Amino acid sequence: MPWTKEQMCKIAADLELKNGSYVNLGIGIPTDVANYIPQGINVVFQSENGMLGMGPFPYPGEEDPDLINAGKQTVTALADSSYFDSATSFAMIRGSHLDLTILGALQVSQTGDLANWTIPGKMVKGMGGAMDLVANVKRIVVIMEHTAKDGSPKLVDKCNLPLTGARVVDRIITDLGIFDIINNEMHLIRKAEGVTLDEITAKTTATFINKC
Repeated sequence: MPWTKEQMCKIAADLELKNGSYVNLGIGIPTDVANYIPQGINVVFQSENGMLGMGPFPYPGEEDPDLINAGKQTVTALADSSYFDSATSFAMIRGSHLDLTILGALQVSQTGDLANWTIPGKMVKGMGGAMDLVANVKRIVVIMEHTAKDGSPKLVDKCNLPLTGARVVDRIITDLGIFDIINNEMHLIRKAEGVTLDEITAKTTATFINKC
């Protein structure tokens, strides 16, 4: 069976969250990675709207509408949380002070190109901080469903949507498997339990090397 969104986030947390690291979580599925921090691991979450040290999501009824992340979700503060303006936030990003960002995507190519900010004529939200993140953060991980809502592949030989960054993605976690980009080649390193290689191949136009 394909992994659920919750399973994808837990896998990402287990594989990617390192003790003492500074991490940015993108809007959408990646936001929930914060719910699965492994025991004994201490990470600091940064939000590009001006917060360092985000706590867990609040319980219902305890939300503070003035305390939100970049996706406009309510969050909580920790004892050592700090707040700053957008210029300072992007100075952290552009200065390569973040260890990891986990983002969503519309398409990822077999060489690690990322398209995640617009579908021309259909979805134009603006690129937000994504272009700065992929250009300056040390490790780029994508969490996404393997296919779009219309069934079209999201792991492609070449992106046909406007790029966020070229050859920037290090790892992709989908509901069908985990792929690493190594030397501009895509490697399948793990399949979801019960998912076959034939199914992955049928839903992927990117060329990949099977390492499972």
